[in-house]
Formats: sequence, structure tokens, C-alpha cells
Amino acid sequence: MNDDESEIVEHRRKKLSKLRELGKAFPVGFERTHLAGDLHKKYLEVDKETLQQQKNAVVVAGRVMLRRIMGKASFITIQDPSANIQCYLRAQELGQVVYDEFTELTDRGDIVGVSGVMMRTNKGELTIHASAINVLTKSIQPLPEKYHGIVDQELKYRQRYIDLIMNADSRRVFETRSRMIRVMRDFFDRRGYLEVETPMMHLLPGGASARPFITHHNSLDMDLYLRIAPELYLKRLVVGGYERVYEVNRCFRNEGLSTRHNPEFTMLEFYQAYATFQDLMVLTEHLLREVVSKTKGSETVFYQDREIDFGSDFRKISMIQSVSDALNVSLEDLDDPEKIFRIAGDQAINVPENAGAGRVLVELFESKVEKTLLDPTFITHYPAEVSPLARRSDDHPNYTDRFELFIAGRECANGFSELNDPEDQKERFKLQAAAKESGDDEAMHYDSDYITALEYGMPPTAGEGIGIDRLLMLLTDMPSIRDVLLFPLLKPKA
Repeated sequence: MNDDESEIVEHRRKKLSKLRELGKAFPVGFERTHLAGDLHKKYLEVDKETLQQQKNAVVVAGRVMLRRIMGKASFITIQDPSANIQCYLRAQELGQVVYDEFTELTDRGDIVGVSGVMMRTNKGELTIHASAINVLTKSIQPLPEKYHGIVDQELKYRQRYIDLIMNADSRRVFETRSRMIRVMRDFFDRRGYLEVETPMMHLLPGGASARPFITHHNSLDMDLYLRIAPELYLKRLVVGGYERVYEVNRCFRNEGLSTRHNPEFTMLEFYQAYATFQDLMVLTEHLLREVVSKTKGSETVFYQDREIDFGSDFRKISMIQSVSDALNVSLEDLDDPEKIFRIAGDQAINVPENAGAGRVLVELFESKVEKTLLDPTFITHYPAEVSPLARRSDDHPNYTDRFELFIAGRECANGFSELNDPEDQKERFKLQAAAKESGDDEAMHYDSDYITALEYGMPPTAGEGIGIDRLLMLLTDMPSIRDVLLFPLLKPKA
């Protein structure tokens, strides 16, 4: 805070002290009758003369965003969650004492309650002619200057409350988020899915390949892991007889920060018994088409100056075919363990230590293909090596019945026909445990209870996770995940 800001704050604290002396600081509650947005809709077509005759009484409350003090009469603009509305104040109606107190003791940013009747100014602006005004909350910190707003992007993230006060576009982003999730819930509810809640603290991290956060339970004196995915618990519910389940869940992964990654994020995850990964691709198209249509009013969105059409059929292509097309190499060469390593070397791909051919294929895909997938595209048949929970393909056992959906060059969804063979799952967990012993801290743990659950029998099932945050980025044309998280994680200021 600079010297000028310190002086402003001190001046406002003195005004607050005066309000305390008058017994008018921080009154309890306030009963308002209308929101500004409703008033604009209700009186949109009502002219000045009619409003003068009707004398419609209203009570509003909101934050003062603009003050124009002009002797015996003043105008203020207040902002509530729905819109802004102008108020006209005169000493004649308010009384000279109240009017003077308001002009002398209030500032832009204060929260006030206003009672009055509806009117229009000579310029036609809908206005409340105030008969009473109350200071409800004194703002000690000054708001950013109106015309420049918040120019520091980091400040928007660190002090989101200021961004929400000043920036209607930011408010619309998070209102869109709420609408989007509501549409998703309705979509699954109509199809007979049961919404459930599963633990956020796990004895073993599972359901995805990721580095977990570790916490400690003092009473039990044991370490626990924050959820990296709800998958294994949701599939336990399918074993238990809930054949269609979904969860809008918070997940935590101890990974780096970027425009696409935040350690805490939101996913929609759902499972359906007697379905396949092909069924879920069809379902996903219907879901996203409905989400986009009901949220945006159209089946197309513009993201970073490019139109993305959700109304057309989504493209489908296997991972190995996409790499073959991108590199102009044969499927046979990519399917040959020796040749694919040479291809990776020719493409200057750094292959992780102890990686198999499947992992190399994924590295080639991520390097050469992923960023080119702008229109909605399902990439299918991931290698079994990188898909420890997915069912093997009957035709190609080295690959799985799995897909990921890519839009605008980033993954938005991951789904597959679930591995329900406990013996196969046991062997894959053993391979994951061995990888962890060799230093792969993102490899999965061996979950013996989950194996036991499968031994009781899980019907043929398909499941999927959709990243809420990344989808919202698309719908709101935001370049960074921080723009769609109310409070993204940031390093503390030095």
C-alpha cells in the first residue's frame, strides 16, 4: 500500500469512527424487496409520466459504485448481484441531517440500503427516488479506479473478491460454471443415475496415475491421502448394486501449476453397468451438446478466436492411427517394440526410464498429435501399459477399450470399459507396485480391498471422468484454468 492509499484508508477509518459514535455502524440485517435486475425488467417499457403517477415503492441494497454529490441533490449508482441501478437523493426528502451524514461519511464501495419510488430522469434512466438511505457496511479499503479496474492479473487471482466486485465478465464466468454443473446433474438424473458422495481422504491413493497429497490423522496416528480420483470407490458401488452412479467431485494431485493444471480441481465422474466405452462416447456427445446448448444458447462456441462445433459428430480415431498419420509411419512399425523406440529417437522424444512400447506410443502422441486436436476428437485404444484399470481389447490385447476426448488441443474427458477381471487387475496392480518401487511416484498402489470387491463380481461396466474446469475454459473462452477457479492456488507473496 502506497502513501496515498494509506491516507485514504485512514480517512475512511475516521468516517467509520463517526458512524460508530452515531450508532449507525454495521447494523444487523436489512430487508430489501427488489433486485436491480428485476426492476429493470419490470419497468423496461414504463415511461416517466406513468412512473410519476404510480409511485411504486421499492427497497434495494447494494454496493455504491458511483457517487455524484451536487449540493442539495446527489446521484449514486449501486450494484447488487443482478445489475446496477441509479438512486436520486435530495435533502428535501431525506432530511438535511441524514443527507449531510450520507454525503460526508460515505464513499464509493460502501454498502447501502435505499428505500424510495421508481422514476425516470429527464434522460430516461430508470432511477430510485430515495426517501431513506442507510449505511449498512463501511468500506475501509478503496476500490480500484473505475475506468482502469484491476490491471494486475495476479491480483485478480489473489483477491478474487475485488475482481468480482469490479468485473461483470468474471462474475458471468462463475455463473456459467453453476449453470453448467446444474445441466450435467439434470442430464444424469433424467437417465436414472444416482448422485453419490465418496471419501476425500483415502487409505490408499487410487483411480489415476498421479502424485498424491499426504495428510495425517492425529487420533489414529496414520497417514491418509487426499483423493486423486473417486474411481475405485464408485466402482465398489457398482459391485454393490448401484448400476448407474455419478459424482461431482473435488480431486487433489500434487503436480505443478500451469494454464491447464491446478492441484485442486473438479471432475464429473460416472459409471454405468452393462455399457461399453463405445456407449459412453455416444453419451458424451449428447451430454456436451446439451451442456453447450443450454449454457450458451448455441451448439457452437468460440475459443481463442476459433469456432468449435459441438453439433456435428465427434471424430474418432485410434491413438496408433493418429500417430501413424502425423509421422507418416506404418502401423506395423509403431506396433513393433524395437522399431517404435527408434522412431521415438528420430523424433527426439525423451523416453522415460523403464518405459515399454505402449508408454513410448503415448509420448509420441502427446508430442506430435495432441496439440493438433482442435475439434472434438475421441482418441481410442490406449496401450494397456498406461491403462491399469481399463479392459483389454478383445482384438488387440496390448491395447484397451479406452478413449480420451480432446478439444482445443487438450484432454477434457477420459473413459473406458472397466476391467472387471480380478485376476487381470491383480497382475496390473503388481506391475504398478513394481513401477512405484523403481521410483515412479505416480504409479498406483496395490489395493487389496478393491481386488476383493471385484472378486464378488462387478458386471460389465464403463466409466468416465470429465474435467469441469477445462470444459468451463472452453465455454467461457478463458485461456487459463486460473480464470475459471474462484480461488486458484498461488505461491505466497515474497
